[in-house]
Amino acid sequence: MATEYPIVKFHFQVDWGGTKIGFTEVSGLDVETEVVEYRHGASPEYVKTKMPGMQKYSNITLKRGTFATDNEYFDWWNTVKLNTIERRNITISLLNEEHSPVVVWKIKNAWPTKIQSTDLKADGNEVAIETMELAHEGLSIQNE
Repeated sequence: MATEYPIVKFHFQVDWGGTKIGFTEVSGLDVETEVVEYRHGASPEYVKTKMPGMQKYSNITLKRGTFATDNEYFDWWNTVKLNTIERRNITISLLNEEHSPVVVWKIKNAWPTKIQSTDLKADGNEVAIETMELAHEGLSIQNE
């Protein structure tokens, strides 16, 4: 019965090397293989051969609520120095009803490229959300 329905996407956890705090949204979990076109001069056909090239990864965006006295996003971002940065391996897990990982994304050597604080609105009643964008060097996906 459990395999008859798709997995819901709202039950997940992120192990990012900081305090275990819930994230509201994770996006950018995609990988693309670039296409290399080639045609040698003696080819009898007038078309290019398409071959797989290098893999390209999108930046990953993490969003979470803003908490008083919690500066971990900014502390990590502030490790950026001249040609050095604290790189972290990050694990994102999609969970089932028993809170066990079903799909796991492992991100290699991630580091923050952008921090965005919440927008402020005098007549709003939403939760303050802060955003971090991460660059990384690899993404692997495992179905558990």
